[in-house]
Amino acid sequence: MKGKDLISIHDLTLEEIEEIFDLAKRMKETPADFSESLAGKTLGMIFQKPSTRTRVSFEVGIYQLGGIGLYLSSTDMQLGRGETVADTARVLSRYVDAVMARVFAHQDIIDLARYGNIPVINGLSDLLHPCQALADFLTLREHKGELRGLKLAYVGDGNNVAHSLFYAGAKLGTHVTCVCPPGFEPNEEVLAAARVDAQATGAKIEVSNDVAAVEGADAVYTDVWASMGQEAEAEDRKRTFMPYQVNGELMARAADGAVFLHCLPAHRGEEVTDEVADSPASVIFDEAENRLHAQKAIMYLLMRDR
Repeated sequence: MKGKDLISIHDLTLEEIEEIFDLAKRMKETPADFSESLAGKTLGMIFQKPSTRTRVSFEVGIYQLGGIGLYLSSTDMQLGRGETVADTARVLSRYVDAVMARVFAHQDIIDLARYGNIPVINGLSDLLHPCQALADFLTLREHKGELRGLKLAYVGDGNNVAHSLFYAGAKLGTHVTCVCPPGFEPNEEVLAAARVDAQATGAKIEVSNDVAAVEGADAVYTDVWASMGQEAEAEDRKRTFMPYQVNGELMARAADGAVFLHCLPAHRGEEVTDEVADSPASVIFDEAENRLHAQKAIMYLLMRDR
């Protein structure tokens, strides 16, 4: 993976995903073994959207590997004052060893990779959230072992998180169902591409408007109902999504031993109840921690020996 970009899990091979997982496991168990592995390297971190987990995990992660991270908010950069993404990419390529970007428009990620000549990591876009999904499946592997044949039910908006779960599940052989209200289904192009990937592993990539689709799931996942930029729709979305709340009754439909996942932050009392978020089934803080380990592996694999 050296010198490549991480824009979408769809672009990764199964072997590359497993390499990320295996390395993340080693880094988690023996972090001191990697403490100088990216010494002298610099990660530029572009944030059009603020974040707790993305900022802290990347900044701490590059530091633990011996490098440094530069926080670049849109208000701090000329990008926020009219400079093109292409020019920003060309300039940053002269200064830093890689860029992580958390943006609104997915096209910005594509343009950073197209016009720069350093690795670009998609920290989130309106279409995809690959680092989150890799941490999610790393967590599932820790708690469930073999990923092939597992059933994951994602309950909520068919958004960027759902898209990346589809891509990861398809590559890894995990059956993924998006359970959402009518009109909030995932992107059709993403769905079609994931189903093509799934042909190699036998994974089922499905969409349902019926919460009964959670039946027998080994993992139940949800996300906030209104993401950043959707605040004006929040009250309408609450009414629409309330029948899809992950509560004790819904979790009872899942398989015995099912785990609960959430990318966080959680709006408790909306998409998930305290009963579930704080239950023994909840692995949400293991999942949050694994953002650090998965992203350290990604940075190492993309940035080493550049």
